[in-house]
Amino acid sequence: QVQLVESGGGLVQAGGSLRLSCVASGRTFRNYAMGWFRQAPGKEREFVARINWSGGITDYADSVKGRFTSSRDNAKDTMYLQMSSLKPEDTAVYYCAAAVDLRTVLAGAEYWGQGTQVTVSS
Repeated sequence: QVQLVESGGGLVQAGGSLRLSCVASGRTFRNYAMGWFRQAPGKEREFVARINWSGGITDYADSVKGRFTSSRDNAKDTMYLQMSSLKPEDTAVYYCAAAVDLRTVLAGAEYWGQGTQVTVSS
């Protein structure tokens, strides 16, 4: 089992920045590819970003490309999502997820956090 806990969400004005963290415990963090997803009210959960075990490969949804950056620190069992130039449409609950590889992050991650709320005001 892998337990994931997100933090760092909050209320920010449009154009502002936030950094989300996802701390993992239970199994060896570096064995897993990781992802960020989000779900806005009334909408389905959507992919935001993913990162491979070493942090050397990242992939982003078109809607956040150039504004969000995913990174990880395997020594701290932590993944980050640096969000800049935030827009009201970025408002959602943000979830981190862990999977055996990058493909599985999208196909069906095995482990999920409880989510952290991000609200961007206009």
